[in-house]
Amino acid sequence: MDILLQQIINGLVLGSMYALIALGYTMVYGIIQLINFAHGEVLMIGALTSWSCIGLMQEAMPGAPGWLILLLATIIACVVAATLNFVIEKVAYKPLRTSPRLAPLITAIGMSILLQTLAMIIWKPNYKPYPTLLSSTPFQVGGAVITSTQILILGVTVVALASLMYLVNYTKLGRAMRATAENPRVASLMGVKPDMVISATFIIGAVLAAIAGIMYASNYGTAQHTMGFLPGLKAFTAAVFGGIGNLAGAVVGGILLGLIEAIGSGYIGTLTGGLLGSHYTDIFAFIVLIIILTLRPSGLLGERVADRA
Repeated sequence: MDILLQQIINGLVLGSMYALIALGYTMVYGIIQLINFAHGEVLMIGALTSWSCIGLMQEAMPGAPGWLILLLATIIACVVAATLNFVIEKVAYKPLRTSPRLAPLITAIGMSILLQTLAMIIWKPNYKPYPTLLSSTPFQVGGAVITSTQILILGVTVVALASLMYLVNYTKLGRAMRATAENPRVASLMGVKPDMVISATFIIGAVLAAIAGIMYASNYGTAQHTMGFLPGLKAFTAAVFGGIGNLAGAVVGGILLGLIEAIGSGYIGTLTGGLLGSHYTDIFAFIVLIIILTLRPSGLLGERVADRA
């Protein structure tokens, strides 16, 4: 039971990070029906930017508390990621909005490779140890342990989902987002500016991705130029799992996928008689994707995006 409880905690933490990334995927898809495959690289840029900022601040402010350095680095990383995603949308996606869907999809993949290459040039390809800025003393939960970083990850996910639900359902920008998702032409006739709404969506998604990247690097203690690819791919799986275009579905899909991976990796060796080890954990995400697409293509909570007129 202690092992099961520990794997559940690990799964909730992992799933929370997937959920933060999946929210960016599902928001963009809900507005312009585009899968932004460069989203994982925005996560990576956020993590590496924060790593650079932390190093500079530790030299400039040697006596500053770790939480303050982490907070300042997170703010700077979010600004950089938001600016980057804003530029990506204007340069790579806006000119292709009326093109066949395959064109922006290929462009997104190309942008992902371009960002990886630029990050490799700027930060070099070696793995970078990410400093531990919060208390590393674990808390006992039953027979399992949880760290301050993991508690922060869980808290940030709850706050992010609550804030986004409030934004979408109770603010002027949220009404503009829903109107643009329903029909951008009619929305523009009603005074909504679709370009502004789309840019705001990309900016919000980038902020969530940057936060997820920093949490990911803090939890695993390392950052590198390819770190965003696999989490981004799994977060896309989580978005489809929960119902892409649905904010709550993205979080549910992320949490469930994290639990499936963590529990599966803990017991896969026993279940297969030692044939497969915990390093095969990545297969669970894609097995889930195949099953969901086969049995329920719209995801667990369905898709709330209306068909375009």
